[in-house]
Amino acid sequence: MTHTASPSGDRDEAAAEPRDPAIGAAPEADTAEPPDPASGAVPRPGAAELRGVAAAELSDQAARLADCRECRLSEGRTQVVFGVGNPRAELMFVGEGPGFHEDRLGEPFVGQAGKLLTELLASIGLRREDVYIANVVKCRPPENRDPLPDEIEACSPNLVRQIQTIRPRVICTLGRLATRLVAETEAGISSIRGKAKPMRVAGVPVVVLPVFHPAAALYTPANRAALEEDFLKLRRLLSAGEKALIGNEATAPAASARAGASGAVERPPESVELDESSSREMSPAEALPAPATASDRRGRPAPPPGDAAKAGPSEQLPLW
Repeated sequence: MTHTASPSGDRDEAAAEPRDPAIGAAPEADTAEPPDPASGAVPRPGAAELRGVAAAELSDQAARLADCRECRLSEGRTQVVFGVGNPRAELMFVGEGPGFHEDRLGEPFVGQAGKLLTELLASIGLRREDVYIANVVKCRPPENRDPLPDEIEACSPNLVRQIQTIRPRVICTLGRLATRLVAETEAGISSIRGKAKPMRVAGVPVVVLPVFHPAAALYTPANRAALEEDFLKLRRLLSAGEKALIGNEATAPAASARAGASGAVERPPESVELDESSSREMSPAEALPAPATASDRRGRPAPPPGDAAKAGPSEQLPLW
C-alpha cells in the first residue's frame, strides 16, 4: 500500500505526557523483590525505578537528537519529533515520519490521523499516555514524501535505541514503510495487516502486528473498518499473549516457557543499564529482527482484561 498524506498534512501523529500506569492496568508495584540476604544477590530494581531509568534514557536520547544533522531531512525541518508516551509501555506504535502538524508541535500523531488513533485506542480501553508512539524517521520529509533509503538508514538506530529502552511486549506498525523496516518484510501491508508475528526487534522479543496507517482510513470506510477490526485483535493480543495466536498449540513448550499463569506474553528481562553497543554494531536491518525467550515480569501489572483469554480457535489471531 502506498501511503497517501491526508489533506491536513498529517503523515504520522500524538500522545500526551507520559504517565506511570501501564496499559489499561493499575500502577506497577513500586518495590523490588527483596533479595535473600544469604544469597548475596544484588537487589532487583523496582518497577518505579525501571520506569525512571527508561524515562531518563529516552529524555537523554531526545536531547542528543535535538540538533541532529545525520541526513538531509534536517535541512527543512522545524524540529525533531522524537516520540512520546509511557517509557515502559507494553504496546508501542511505530509510524513512518512526522507530517506538517507534527513538525510544528514536536509530537507524533497530532493531526487528523492522530485523532483517529486516539479514537481507536479508546475503543479498546486505552489512552495515548498508556502506549508509546514513535516514527521510523524523526524529521518531516519534504512535501510528506516517503523517507528515502539513506534517510531511513541514518535514523533507524534511533528507533532501535527507543525499542531497547522501552522493551515493549507488542509493536504495532502503522503502514507499509514502518512494517517493512520493523518486520523485515517486502509483503504488502494489505496481505499481512491484522496478522501477528513473534520475533525479535532490536534484540527485544516482541509480537509485531501490522495495521493500515490511520491516514489511509480517513476517507476510506473499508480501511477504517479494517483498522477497527485490527485494534480489537490488539486488545486480544495484549490480554492473552501468545495464546491469542493461531498455531499456539503446536509450539506449546516454547509458549509455556514465555507465559505466566495468566497466559500473557511475558516482558523481556529487565535491565537498568541499557547496552547500546549491540545496536551500534548492527546494520539497521540486523538490529530491527527468532522466537522470544523465557522472561520475568516481576513488578509488571497484568494486561488489560478482555475476552481474549477465553478466545477459542476461531478467535485466534492469524500468523504471517
